[in-house]
Amino acid sequence: MPLKSQAVVIPKRNTVELRTVQVMDPRADDVLVRTAYTSISAGTERMLLDGRMPHPALLFPVVPGYETVGQVIQVGNKAPKDLLGQWVYVGGARCFRGVNPAWGGQSELLTVEADRVVPLNGIDPATGVVLALAATALHGINLSQIRRSDRVLVLGQGIVGQLAARLARIAGAQYIAVADRVGVRLAASEADQVIDITRESLDEAITEGNINVLIEATGSMTALAGALPLLANHGRVLLLGYYDTIHIPYAPVFMREAQILVAREWQFGADGELPQVRDLIASGELKVDGLLTHRVPLDRIQAAYRLALEDPSCLKLVVEWPQNS
Repeated sequence: MPLKSQAVVIPKRNTVELRTVQVMDPRADDVLVRTAYTSISAGTERMLLDGRMPHPALLFPVVPGYETVGQVIQVGNKAPKDLLGQWVYVGGARCFRGVNPAWGGQSELLTVEADRVVPLNGIDPATGVVLALAATALHGINLSQIRRSDRVLVLGQGIVGQLAARLARIAGAQYIAVADRVGVRLAASEADQVIDITRESLDEAITEGNINVLIEATGSMTALAGALPLLANHGRVLLLGYYDTIHIPYAPVFMREAQILVAREWQFGADGELPQVRDLIASGELKVDGLLTHRVPLDRIQAAYRLALEDPSCLKLVVEWPQNS
């Protein structure tokens, strides 16, 4: 018999509600997770609220979210018994009846395959909500094949741009510059050069040499087009935002014989990028504490969405779920 669970539901465009939904019982290979923290991915959740679904089958109403942390409270007969009681990250679930999961993570209870949860292994549970976007950024950095001689420019210092710059450093880049127009974001940045584009242009700021890896994390084709002349020959352009269409001038990429790389998402599995970024955070090599800028209780979920989607000072918002026995 399905379980009852409180969940965040988008029933129609520009509407966020808390509803009671039905969650399927765990099967033999599943675990049941009680959610403690979720977050709001500005790009994906804005797309859902705007009604711009990435797949025609994802119809309203939908349960959004793929940034969930909770505790395993039940394990199936064939699931690892040592998962019981562990804090885990869950990248969404498809366990609902009567509502579409897109991506299904913002629910009090989640039934999910045991091999898709990532134990936090001692990192702060609330911090676990950054694993998804950190793994996405790491996937992009891995695609970029950063070398120690590389000069990297990151456009945008939202959460993905912040993480990409830090991971490029870990990958060994020689020089990292970041650019944004929001002062509070730039204040949190970790880079060799921090550029406020409201005060100086990129070509004025970057004078010591061309850029080998240009990381676009704003979602703006205009921003990307303006930075392309800075590329070195055989430079790589990494698209880490979300775009309805790709429209850039051809001449700069043609003249430099540039590569354009698209990072879809992280790789799952025991050796995938989710456990990799977890271990980087646990070791202290990847520092993310200052990136969790806001905390909001679940009963203020509409305010949480407005804050996450409209306030540029909000890098990463943590939604706190009630912890009932």
